[in-house]
Amino acid sequence: MKIINTKFENLKIIQQKKHGDRRGYLRETFSKKIIRWDDLIFDYSTFSKKNVLRGFHFQSKFMQAKFVSVLKGKILDYVIDLRRNSKTFGKSFSIVLSEKNCKSLYIPEGFAHAYYSFSNLNIIYYKLSNYYYPEYEDGIIWNDETLKNKWPIKKPIVSSKDKKLKTFIDFKKIYKGF
Repeated sequence: MKIINTKFENLKIIQQKKHGDRRGYLRETFSKKIIRWDDLIFDYSTFSKKNVLRGFHFQSKFMQAKFVSVLKGKILDYVIDLRRNSKTFGKSFSIVLSEKNCKSLYIPEGFAHAYYSFSNLNIIYYKLSNYYYPEYEDGIIWNDETLKNKWPIKKPIVSSKDKKLKTFIDFKKIYKGF
């Protein structure tokens, strides 16, 4: 595994090793020997169809660092830095994660997270530093014009819950940042 730093403090890209032959492949997805960040205590996976967009999500209490890997398919992964004392506060970062490029993203606490699914079948695997607490879940609307994020399509499939998320300006009024 190779760790690639980004311009965002503690936001890391992990280039994973893939070993294959005619039978298929084995992919190293996580190693605590190499990745010594938070104690990642909670795992889950999501399945998304093509053109599905999820997010931007965060927890206002019991924040979560996330280690995101794509086991099947291809996604455009986006994060927004919500850490008020960060040089990159309010800025977005995006990366394509796929089963082919074998990249993962380590997202520290204090970021909102979203992704768009390119493939017909997308399986995303998460390792998190905290449990899911729905009462503290919140988010920022995916198409907030002030963020200027570039999504692949104008009308993705978005849940009714995600359509009601707040703007970044609302986030700043409510939370001031993390």
